[in-house]
Amino acid sequence: MIVERRLMPGEKIYQDRLARDLGVSRTPLISALKKLEQEELICAVPRRGFFVRSFSRDEMISIFELREILEGFAARKAALNITKSQSARLNTFFEGLRITDDAEDIKKYAEEDRRFHAFVIEVGGVDILSNILKTYNILVFSYHRERLEGLVRLPEDTIGEHRAIIDAITAKDPFRAEELMRSHLRKSSEQLMRERDEERAGNSG
Repeated sequence: MIVERRLMPGEKIYQDRLARDLGVSRTPLISALKKLEQEELICAVPRRGFFVRSFSRDEMISIFELREILEGFAARKAALNITKSQSARLNTFFEGLRITDDAEDIKKYAEEDRRFHAFVIEVGGVDILSNILKTYNILVFSYHRERLEGLVRLPEDTIGEHRAIIDAITAKDPFRAEELMRSHLRKSSEQLMRERDEERAGNSG
């Protein structure tokens, strides 16, 4: 629900309603909420309950810097490990999507972006990093950028990068795959840095 932005950053989690919607009792729900709190996806406020975490721009920059290193490694491993069937699946990503600034097209692209990064991590087969990376990706897509559905940059700015990464992985070029993935994520952290600096300059003016 957080990834799909049905629960937005800063939103309170009403436990009774959530338990009813999910068809579970309060005990497993509380257990799940505490696990999400450990993963930094939600926070507990004394006497007020659980809330979806809101992340600052600086926190998101740090997450992207970590993703750059870890997902770069995952892309390199994916290029080394990928099978024919996985290559066929990877080549289907982003096919048929309309790359426009229409809200519905951006939403579909954001969903595909999420699946793409998860699949690269899966193909990379780095089990010890898998859960860490999945959590980072959830944090990124739950970031409050309402018009972009959690994306940092517009689809038109990233579609070519995604396709180049796909080509490098399916060509079994590990160093190129790592380089392209790192560059892709670095550009997003640089975008966030520019926005932060512009905001600070505006506030100081």
